[in-house]
Amino acid sequence: MNIQKLIRPNIRSLKAYEAKEIPCRVKLDANESPYGFPEGLRALKSIKTNRYPDPEAKALKRLISRDFGVKSQNILQGNGSDELIYYLITTFGGPVLYPVPTFSMYGIIAQAIGEKKIGIPLNKEFDLDLKRILEAIKRQKPKVIFLSSPNNPTGNCFSSEKLLKIIESTLSLSIVVVDEAYQPFSSRKGFLPLLKDYKNLVIMRTLSKIGLAGLRVGFLIADKEIIHEVNKVRLPFNVNSLSQTVATELLKKRKTMQSYINVIISEREKLFNELEKIDGINPYPSEANFILFKVKNADKLYKGLLKKSVLVRNMRGVVNGCLRVTVGTNEENRIFLRALKEIITDEKT
Repeated sequence: MNIQKLIRPNIRSLKAYEAKEIPCRVKLDANESPYGFPEGLRALKSIKTNRYPDPEAKALKRLISRDFGVKSQNILQGNGSDELIYYLITTFGGPVLYPVPTFSMYGIIAQAIGEKKIGIPLNKEFDLDLKRILEAIKRQKPKVIFLSSPNNPTGNCFSSEKLLKIIESTLSLSIVVVDEAYQPFSSRKGFLPLLKDYKNLVIMRTLSKIGLAGLRVGFLIADKEIIHEVNKVRLPFNVNSLSQTVATELLKKRKTMQSYINVIISEREKLFNELEKIDGINPYPSEANFILFKVKNADKLYKGLLKKSVLVRNMRGVVNGCLRVTVGTNEENRIFLRALKEIITDEKT
């Protein structure tokens, strides 16, 4: 039996997202927070594992509603942002437009569902190429547009003026999803205040980057009609009881979470300044919890760091000649910098 004949063509040509687990002393490759919240596990005692979770995640949504100043009817919970991306494309269809490079799951999920994907290259400053995007919108009429700001892997925020222009130009044509996964680390305000003015605007958030990656909790904030329609394709009980309970407990500790975020921002600035001092390293300014930096030989440097048990992300094929390092603890950052300097010094001798 030839299984390949049974596979849809769009799946046959699809390359799976690779999330490799590589043993190392210092793990700085996945944009995770170095700070966890073990105290949240105390809440697990109240969970009844023989019962299904709350299908509406009411307690979790009440806290999100409080923190973001929106009504529960404007929120939809998801098993991480990936699931929500899947729901949005399933609901509205394609084509699906996004800039490149950006979060790869926009394109992977669009192809998996069988929708056309449109990737528009960023300009030399890693900002949106507004002219090309507007031309593509006019010509190909995308149903969903994903704009991640701050953007992964470049770390920068897109021009607010350009984002607004895209939203305004697609009012009766497209859903514009502003993915604010890294917004907690940014000096800029997010687009949440604009929701009341633009019915086609969707804000996507996640708890993964602020210390709760293991829970897989994300959420959409949008007009209640959009939430109503996307909820039709949401799988029942999609956020499990453990994730709901721990996330709800920890969202009550916003001051503690914010203190960790502030530490990461401070460490990011220190790390950036140190990278700038190293000959042959060109770091790009970041508004996220990671830094993209250009080097002379990315493959060699990546392997050299791995030999010293420091794992970063090699951006080959995405941003060639670049590596991306997650901001870790002060100690992790010092270990990374020391290993980096040792490798570069050895290359010169």
